[in-house]
This record gives sequence, C-alpha cells and structure tokens, in this order.
Amino acid sequence: MIYIDPPYNTGNDFIYEDDFSQSAAEYAGNSGQTDEEGNRMVQNNESNGRFHTDWLNMMYPRLKIARDFLRDDGVIFMSIDDGEIGNLRAICDEIFGESNFVADLTVVNNLKGRNDKKYIARANERLLMYVKSADFEEHGLPLGVDVLKDYSMEDKKGKYRLIELRKRGGADLRKDRPNMYYPFYVHEETGEVSLSKDSYFDKQALPVKSNGDDGRWRWGRPTAKERILELYGKRVGNKLNIYEKDYLENDKGARRIRPKSVLSGAAYSTDVATKEYRAIMGKIDFSNPKSVTFLSDLIIYATSPHENAIVMDFFSGSGTTAHAMIRSNMEENGNRKFIMIQIPEMIDKGSDAYKEGYKNICDIGEERIKRSAGIALKEKNLFDIDYGFRCFKIDSSNMKEVYYRPADVRQLSLDQLTDNIKEDRTPEDLLFQVMLDLGVLLSSKIEEQEIAGKRVFSVADGYLMACFDKDVTEDVVTQIAKSHPFYAVFRDSSMADDNVAVNFEQVFATYSPETVRKVL
Repeated sequence: MIYIDPPYNTGNDFIYEDDFSQSAAEYAGNSGQTDEEGNRMVQNNESNGRFHTDWLNMMYPRLKIARDFLRDDGVIFMSIDDGEIGNLRAICDEIFGESNFVADLTVVNNLKGRNDKKYIARANERLLMYVKSADFEEHGLPLGVDVLKDYSMEDKKGKYRLIELRKRGGADLRKDRPNMYYPFYVHEETGEVSLSKDSYFDKQALPVKSNGDDGRWRWGRPTAKERILELYGKRVGNKLNIYEKDYLENDKGARRIRPKSVLSGAAYSTDVATKEYRAIMGKIDFSNPKSVTFLSDLIIYATSPHENAIVMDFFSGSGTTAHAMIRSNMEENGNRKFIMIQIPEMIDKGSDAYKEGYKNICDIGEERIKRSAGIALKEKNLFDIDYGFRCFKIDSSNMKEVYYRPADVRQLSLDQLTDNIKEDRTPEDLLFQVMLDLGVLLSSKIEEQEIAGKRVFSVADGYLMACFDKDVTEDVVTQIAKSHPFYAVFRDSSMADDNVAVNFEQVFATYSPETVRKVL
C-alpha cells in the first residue's frame, strides 16, 4: 500500500528536481534558486502561466514510480484538495488506468468548517483511491462500538443481529423477478422459519408473504432454501416479518465492514490529529498533521496484518503514516513494515522545534516514530513485535571519483589511489552499499561478530558476511569461509599483506567454493 499527502498547489514554495538544460541549472544556482541539495525552490504563484503544469510536473514522475513499486494486489491513496483534484484524477487515469480507479472519497476533517474559501466553509478534503489491478483484496474495517452493541442475540453459532430480509419498494420488479416473491411460514413461539407448512410446524404456523404492497425479499427462493437456518421470524406490531441472522463471526473471523464513500468522525478531524501529535511530541511543533486514526483505518482496510505487507509514504512529513502503521500492528498483532521518504526540508529557525534541536522535517519524523513505538510497547507489552527502523540518507558513492585519463596520471598522483574508498566513510556505509548492490533487503537482520580481533558483519543469519577492518589476516578469511556465506565481501586495502591477498581465493576454494566473493 502507498499513501501520499503531497504539497497542495496553493501558490506557496515547493521543492522539486529541476530537469532543464545545464544552462538553466547554472542560472538557477547563480541566482539562488537552488538549495544545497540541488533541489529547485519555486515560487509557484497563481499568476504563473504554468501554475498547474509545474505542480503536475512534480507529481507525474513520482506517481509513475509509485505504480512500479506497487505489487499486483497493491493500492494507492492520495489526499488532495479541490485545487488539483481534476488534474490529479486525469494523470492517475493515465498512469494506473481508468479501470483501476476505485473511488473519489470525501474525508471530513474539520467538523466546524474553515472559512478559507469564498462563499463556502470548507470541512473536507478528497482522497483518491486506485488499485494496481483487479488482484487487490479488501480486508474491511473492524465494527465500531456503536455497531457491536447491535449483536445482542446469540445461538449455538454465536452472537448475531437481525437484518430485515424484506426489500422495501421495487413493486414494479415483480414481472421481471417473480422468484423474489414467495411466502415464508413462521412458528410464532420459536421464531423458526420454513418455506412450506409441513409437519415440523404446528397448525399455528403463520404465512408471511411478499406482495406488491410490501416489496420483495432480498433473497431468491433457492438462496432462502439453502440458508433457511439463518432466518428468524418475529412479530412487529400486528405483522410478522422475516429477518436474516447476521453473525458477528464467520469463517474468516470477526465480521468487518466496508468504509463509506464519506469518511467522517471526530477522530478524523485536524483538531484531534493536532492534539494527538502534541500529546507525544510536546513543543516540537508541526502544522496540520494527518489523523492517525484515519491512516490506521486505511492500512487495516487495505493490508493483511500477517503477510509482511509494506506501507509506503514518499511525502511522509512528521511520520503520521509510520505512527498509524505501528498502531495497526499493535491492534492486530501484525507484521507490516513501513518505508517513509521525506526530503530534509529545513525548519524555521525561530520555531520551538528548531530550538529543541530538530533542524529539518526528517528529524521530527524520526523522533515521532521512536516515541510512537515506545508508547505501543508500554501500552500493550507486545515485545514480540519489531518496532525498530533504520534511517538512511541519499549520498554520493563511497568510492573515490577518478577524474584523470590514464595518460594524464602522474607518479605523485598515484599516492591518492592507494585506497579507493572515501576517507569519511564508515564500515556501515560500505555494508549498506554492498547490500544495495547485491539486492539484500536493507531491513535484514544485521549482527556483529569478532573474529581474530576484527569486526565482521553477518547479515540475514550469515547470508552475507563482510569485514572492512584494516590488517585482515588469513585466519579471518578462513573463519568467514568456514561459515559458508552466500556472499563474502572485503575491502581491497584491508588485507594485512600480499600473502593474504594472493591466498584469498584459494582459502574460499578450499572451504566454501560456492561462496560469491566480492572485493571493494
């Protein structure tokens, strides 16, 4: 599942990658339009002739990538306001396909309404929902307390509520659907229902008919015959009526419901979301966070708690989506994982958050995830759920750049190439580069071992083993080979001497010839 709450096209600054020609990029840099990361700051005023185009140019490539990230049974939700809903719908129809559009949902997030639009007090936002394909499987939402109280009756199959079987209105359908009009027979004392007045019922069994005045039944006669034990008859006023027993539990577990096209409730409001945020973050201020309950409901509806589903948000802001996923796992003892992406947008230096030591939005999101996990552990004591996460920043390669042509290399410049790794890179930097290169999940378990005094990383229970310390001896290489990893990685400049470097391949050929060796 992917959820995004992108910057709305309100005419304020937003940041996106500039992909114009080099001369334009140079101009933007010289005129102060780019930040230190190379992102272009744009004042997208409504007077701009490309007002909508600029925003859509920012969104389009991100949505293309989002589609590639989704599994065939995946789903994407996009929060947006009225300003770009039509344009966003158009590009999503192109990217995801019109047939994969599910709904344009209304989310009531301000119960009082905000007087920020001409003529109207706005009380809602929009939520677009697209699936990757027809393979998407909904999981429904748990029944609320107000609905659970209706399940007050019980038999040997469990608790149930009564739903009227009569379909009101529709008398004109009698000619087209005659099989939907037929009588039931009810035993008034027990409420048992039959389709015929047989010996099972005494002479007091009364018929309940469906006619043109009262409407028809929701089930045809074949379905009624098959599910007759799920029916219950009782007198209401001076008439008998037939009801379906709607059980709280079914073969798939507790009954769930589909969300409505209008999502509302106090827990979805911006005011509640802000109070919820401040309750755990204190003075670390953040404007208009999304409701945790709202996102948690989307996650529970769209993903299974026990299939290692991944929830992704690439406009993650304060980390509300991660917080919601933690809550969802806590409530369902789930094993979902999250990927949160956010550019390190700087915080106003006059804000309380900056004074508390948080320099950019990513710092706030990281802290919120930590605190959310701590609260979950404290409230539920579910220590078997993994609440840990890793935080990565996109950076340049760990390898030194080579700018010289072979003919331009001089004797003195060779001293700079004795080590091909940049001086400021740590062993962890190298390890994660290797994991990316080899396709090993960044969320894999990483353990540290000490072999002959050297620090050795064991990833995914020994699937990958790596050592980047200096002066690595043949004993270290031998012990790693004897562990039979699928991948073994070393640093070229780490070998203690030429003998270790020469014997490296022979050691693995002897003890673990199937291991794939890699030297940085």
